[in-house]
Amino acid sequence: MDLLNVIFSILKTIQIRDIIDIFAIALIIFGLVKLVRETRAAQLLKGVIVFVLLYVFSSLFGLTMLSSLLRMLFESIIVILVIVFQPEIRKALEQMGRNNTYKKVLKVFQKHGKSGDWEKCVRKSIINAADTAMLFSRAKTGALLVFERQTKLSDIAATGTIIDAETSVALFGNIFFNKAPLHDGASIIRDGKLYAAGCILPLTDNKNVDPNLGTRHRAALGISEQSDAVVLVVSEETGVISLAINGILLRDYTRDGLVSKLESFLIEDFINEDEEEKEYNLLKKISHKGSDSNEK
Repeated sequence: MDLLNVIFSILKTIQIRDIIDIFAIALIIFGLVKLVRETRAAQLLKGVIVFVLLYVFSSLFGLTMLSSLLRMLFESIIVILVIVFQPEIRKALEQMGRNNTYKKVLKVFQKHGKSGDWEKCVRKSIINAADTAMLFSRAKTGALLVFERQTKLSDIAATGTIIDAETSVALFGNIFFNKAPLHDGASIIRDGKLYAAGCILPLTDNKNVDPNLGTRHRAALGISEQSDAVVLVVSEETGVISLAINGILLRDYTRDGLVSKLESFLIEDFINEDEEEKEYNLLKKISHKGSDSNEK
């Protein structure tokens, strides 16, 4: 009975804010576990646990110098963890920023800022990109086009050459001509215009990607993992046309299918949440495997 009385007395002191506080901490712990699970961070975290156990051992057995050294290390542990886990922390923050709830709020404001001219310009860039992709597919010419959406890619654009020109099949042809100086990099399309060319993209860190995929496809997956961009890829080896979005590779498009998919991603601003979830689940089912072996 005494134990029950103690429990009831503790429960009486709990307030709504305490429940909210506990719930928030539980969410943070769940998020951290989810963040480090099945990533390099999990191995790093095991190393941190070893240091903690070593500190406890040195304290129990009076190893003064080792305890002092580890204590100095733990005094700076927050800074060290931020540095060590920087890629994982950045990825988590980017995922928070790309949450559907935020996107819906942003779309309301962006909708008022988009004009009919903007839509025409974007639609024109889609048509030009699709026509170019078909020509490149037949000629086995590699290409990498990044359609910027809400996440701005100015830091990526800075690695290339700023162009800021109207799109056209001829312009894309000149840029990706295999002897042109900018053909090896990616081109960024912003609001329907060719913003930059010859840009360097980050490669994917996904260990499950088909090993037959080349650098071009890995770069497309990499930037789609780190932003909400839609990336058009034409294989130099096979001529296969693909789209990368949310770290998923969709492959083997026809012209009409490519135009339809790009319009749905870039122009149709208001897609309800259920449709977005269905779209993402569909993307997750698509295999990364393909036939682009030894691609440049």
